[in-house]
Order: sequence, then C-alpha cells, then structure tokens
Amino acid sequence: MRILYIFPHPDDESFGPARAMAAQRRQGHDVYLLTLTRGEATKVRFNFGWSLEQMGEARYRELLDVGTTLDLTDIRVLNLPDGGLKELDPWTIEKSIRDELLRIEPHVVVTFPIHGISGFPDHIVTHFAVTRVYLELQGPEHPWLQRLAFFTVVSAPAEFPWHVNVTAPAEIDCAFQVTASDMERFHKALDCYVTYADVIARTKVHEVFDRKVHFELFLEDQKPPFEDLCDGLRTG
Repeated sequence: MRILYIFPHPDDESFGPARAMAAQRRQGHDVYLLTLTRGEATKVRFNFGWSLEQMGEARYRELLDVGTTLDLTDIRVLNLPDGGLKELDPWTIEKSIRDELLRIEPHVVVTFPIHGISGFPDHIVTHFAVTRVYLELQGPEHPWLQRLAFFTVVSAPAEFPWHVNVTAPAEIDCAFQVTASDMERFHKALDCYVTYADVIARTKVHEVFDRKVHFELFLEDQKPPFEDLCDGLRTG
C-alpha cells in the first residue's frame, strides 16, 4: 500500500513516527513524506551563526539523509515559511497538499493530531489543512484514498523540557508494535539531524519512545485498536 506522511518541518518525521515508517517499509509498503517547510526558522541557527537560507539548506540535506536511512520511497520538501503557516492563505497550503495526494494516490495519509502534540501553530495548521483536503478528495472519484491517521502520543515524561499534548488511551484507534530493527533505524534517522544533536540529547528522545506507536484514525472508532495502520483497507 501507499502511505503518505505530511508534516510541516524536517525532523517531525523522526521525532516518533520514524519507527512506524521503518516498519512499513520493512513490510513492503511504499512510504512517502511531504514536508511543507525547510525548517529554517529554528533558533538552532543562532548556534551556528547561520542565515535562514543556510539553516534551511542544512535541514533539507539532513532530511535527505533520513530518507536514505529509512529507505523512504520518495520525499518532497516545499519552501513555505517555517513558523509562518498561520499567516498564509489556507488555500496556498491546501493546494500543495492536494497536488501531492493526486500525484501519489495514497491509501493512507498521516499527519499531526488536532492538538499538534507540541501545540506549535505550524503543527495545528498542518492538521487542519490535511484534514480539509482529505475530506474534499475522499469519495468515489478517488477510491485509493481510504484512511486519515494522526500520529500521536499517550504519555510524556515529567522531566521533558517542553509541554507535550497527549491523546487519551481511549481515543487510540491503532497501536502499532515495531521491531528492534525498526527502532534501530529510528535511532539512526534521529542522528541524521546533526544540527539538532544538542536538542536530541537534552530531550532524551532516543529514550522516550518505545516499540509501540499510536495513531488516532479520523472518523473511525476501533475497539480494540487495530494493530496495523493498514488493517481493514482494500488493496490495489
């Protein structure tokens, strides 16, 4: 099956979802990634004395290394303004997402949940843009589009340096168990972000995530939760 992950920034795919992406590639699925920005506005750039353009280029190249590490089918990186998605005409964002869905024809689309996990505005804008495009395209004219999933977390360590929004366990529709080899690729993907090495170490992201990946499924209520993101879908 074809699975398209859509996130606003480079590294969003590696701070958690990479475990599932590695597993899905191992299982033989085609896994795509669309990143709306190059992540240039991060304050990390001040550590290097870089301009926005230099930071964006560095994160873009790190993301390409992630794609190789996870053996992703394809990556597309847009150049919308990092930290400024809420200031854009929503149609601009939605058109880019729509174009990518029509190009790939994914069976499953994955993005952030409504709370954005971190609550960062770019995450929340992405959630609503993806959801609107999914609702617009879903139907008989696009039978390949079968599921919208939201990568999420059900807990966060008390000592984590930032606020984390979690999803109540009762709202989880898919609990995906990955293997040790998937976790190894997840760790390698995180380490591709050399410019973020200090952030990764400070947040202990390598230790925070275990072998269970959680998703909410849009307009679905699966009890008990599915064990695979493609459970119950039509092939072809």
